[in-house]
Amino acid sequence: MKRIGNVYSQICSIENLQLADIKARKGKLKQPGIRRFDKNRDSNLLELRESLVNKTYKISEYKLFKIYEPKERNISMLPYPDRIVQHAILNPLESVFVSMFTADSYSCIKGRGVHAAGGAVKKALRDVPGTQYCLKLDIQKFYPSIDHDILKRLLRRKIKDKDLLQLLGGIIDSAPGVPIGNYLSQYFANFFLTGFDHWLKEVKRVRYYFRYADDMVILSDGKEYLHKLLEDIRAYLSDELKLSVKSNYQVFPVAARGIDFVGYVYYHTHTRVRKSIKQRYVRMMKRRRNAASMASYHGWLKHGDCKNLRKTTTRARIQRLTNKRRAERFRRRKDRDKQNSQQGDRNP
Repeated sequence: MKRIGNVYSQICSIENLQLADIKARKGKLKQPGIRRFDKNRDSNLLELRESLVNKTYKISEYKLFKIYEPKERNISMLPYPDRIVQHAILNPLESVFVSMFTADSYSCIKGRGVHAAGGAVKKALRDVPGTQYCLKLDIQKFYPSIDHDILKRLLRRKIKDKDLLQLLGGIIDSAPGVPIGNYLSQYFANFFLTGFDHWLKEVKRVRYYFRYADDMVILSDGKEYLHKLLEDIRAYLSDELKLSVKSNYQVFPVAARGIDFVGYVYYHTHTRVRKSIKQRYVRMMKRRRNAASMASYHGWLKHGDCKNLRKTTTRARIQRLTNKRRAERFRRRKDRDKQNSQQGDRNP
């Protein structure tokens, strides 16, 4: 594996920091932290550059909060200048990380998101005899369980720039595991499992394998093979990465229940939207939310076989709008009749 060097000076350049600033603020211009930063934007960027050049940069404290959709997660958020630093690091490093990922890993990779992962599963399912059974698993508390020493050792195998390794080490050691919410975390997480991906594809010769973050799907023609592979996977993750497979793993026939993965349930013959997404969509339609929400859900639905769902909910919404308009016309007509009646009383 060829190691890269002389990256730190690129990260510290004012041009790179300006580009990182543009990327970090995209779609977030109203955030208070960005508004404060913009009061002295140029001088703040220069000050940030100076701290990197002089190696006095220290990562700030995280703001912690929870989200509950689609499930409860602990989120860590850094102040805006620290987010600029992480974008500045990834400007030269992103292509390095992506070049190491296998074609079977998805999530937070340009052009390889939810729908790319789903498209790959659909393509694999065309081989009906070879995809009769599915092994579905994920990792127990993946992000909090990423071992710092192992992650730093893996980074040293690819990076020889000591200043960059010191900067990355400070970010890695700033929180237990890898905090969800850091821009770098999604790349660290994919990078941490890259050796595992290559082992599955090149050593175990697994043909149909798909990973989205730590959510994994493996397809085969035999369930005995998948059970044996699961034991090998457990051993590799434990011995090499100090990770554990979550106890809710499943080995099942695809025809019986479908593959619940990246928001859809995949069968050999059709694809359905996950039930929880369908329920949120119906609730949104009942509440008549804004056009952006409708467009977002319709984007999900068009990748599944959901014509009846779209037709039914659209018809119901049209009926509600029609009823509302009829009620409004009736109210206006009633008001006019009342006004005419009052005028008639005043002018006998």
